[in-house]
Amino acid sequence: MKIKIKKIHLPRLQWPAWLKKAAGRASKPLAVFYEDHVGIELRRNTKLKKFIDPLHTAWAGIATHKFRSFLTILGVVIGVAAVISLMSVGRGTQAQILSSVQNLGANLLFISPGSTSSSGVRSAMGSATTLTADDATAIAKQVSYIEAVAPTQRANAQVIAGDSNMNSSITGVTPDYQQVLSLEIEDGNFFTQNQYDGASKVAVLGYTAKDNLFGESDAVGEQIRVGNGQFKVIGTLKEKGTSMLANTDTAIFIPLTTLRQTVNATRTTSGAYTVNQIIVSLTDRKYSDAAIAEMTSLLETRHRIAAGADDDFSITSQEDIVATITKASGSMTMLLAAIAAISLLVGGIGVMNIMLVSVIERTREIGIRKALGAHERDIWMQFLIEAGILTLAGGIIGVIIGWIVSILIEVIGGTATVVSADIIILAISVSIAIGVFFGFYPAWQASRLNPIEALRSD
Repeated sequence: MKIKIKKIHLPRLQWPAWLKKAAGRASKPLAVFYEDHVGIELRRNTKLKKFIDPLHTAWAGIATHKFRSFLTILGVVIGVAAVISLMSVGRGTQAQILSSVQNLGANLLFISPGSTSSSGVRSAMGSATTLTADDATAIAKQVSYIEAVAPTQRANAQVIAGDSNMNSSITGVTPDYQQVLSLEIEDGNFFTQNQYDGASKVAVLGYTAKDNLFGESDAVGEQIRVGNGQFKVIGTLKEKGTSMLANTDTAIFIPLTTLRQTVNATRTTSGAYTVNQIIVSLTDRKYSDAAIAEMTSLLETRHRIAAGADDDFSITSQEDIVATITKASGSMTMLLAAIAAISLLVGGIGVMNIMLVSVIERTREIGIRKALGAHERDIWMQFLIEAGILTLAGGIIGVIIGWIVSILIEVIGGTATVVSADIIILAISVSIAIGVFFGFYPAWQASRLNPIEALRSD
């Protein structure tokens, strides 16, 4: 018993009259050019004709069934657009974080205290009180390739200025801190070495801290209360942005010597003042490894750490931080790409389904071509090229839409996005590969049709 396959008719896409008219006008000179140049060459060059004919036949099949072609590429368009937009978000976030780290300053090393252990439970890095201001002084004097050293000590305190108040991070620093972190003064000045040595009650406000306490008013010369101490504002900083290492915009900077007397003074058992962090600026990045080795040896000697024992401090370079961020954000970007790739997979399945419908609908056409001498390879190549052209077009349209979506995300959502060439090339390449992969079975099925049975179909 033979099963008769009913021909499936898909609705045809109706184009506007003005577009048809414009296309008709444009096609005439193109047809003349094609006949005068390409057509003559094709008739002469049989090898070129053998290559061009399948493309021409495939394009004719696409152009004849516009609505079906639109349905075929729709899933690919959505999938590619999703890949472009999501990967651009991942790349943009990575670039933003890396930029914030690099904006802290050039050629920096960060020395932090180690962790404490209680009842076998180890706390987070930086919880110990093992670094001292004397360590910073020793590093500045004894380690090579050092440009500046800036020890810091932080404490949280309530800050009051007139009717305004905020809970801020009070950071005790040395005058070199401005140079090390490349802080730019908006108004006034940073405190001097004399003010540092004399433990003067002066303060420099970060960009956000100044805005919260004084708004649009001039802050320089005004008084603020930090804890129980009264401080004079001598300068404000330009906006620098937030990073994972420091947020100078919300901080209030006072001399480290003043912090010890008014807000927080922590000492080691030997009586030395502790610091939360020591930031070291090198003369050149190429000396990073040598400087780290010297500082490690010096601090191990000063802290009396036995050979083979764990250090009670850690030294991190900007390169280490950048490498860690790049690895983490790269994993996030690949996760986003994998999620978006699912929609591309669904689009590929849609390509296969529509192509199978196309084979059924064009059974009689395939029979006629085979009856006129077309080989299985010719039919197979025609349908495979159709799938490749459709998915290539879908990939290009998807890239454009994805790019527009990325721009909207950055403009409306405020999230940084980066659309790079490798993302575009990857998305288009994958879309073509999906077209070829999922178009293979329909093309193979079309090439295997019996010409006699195909001609009998309605």
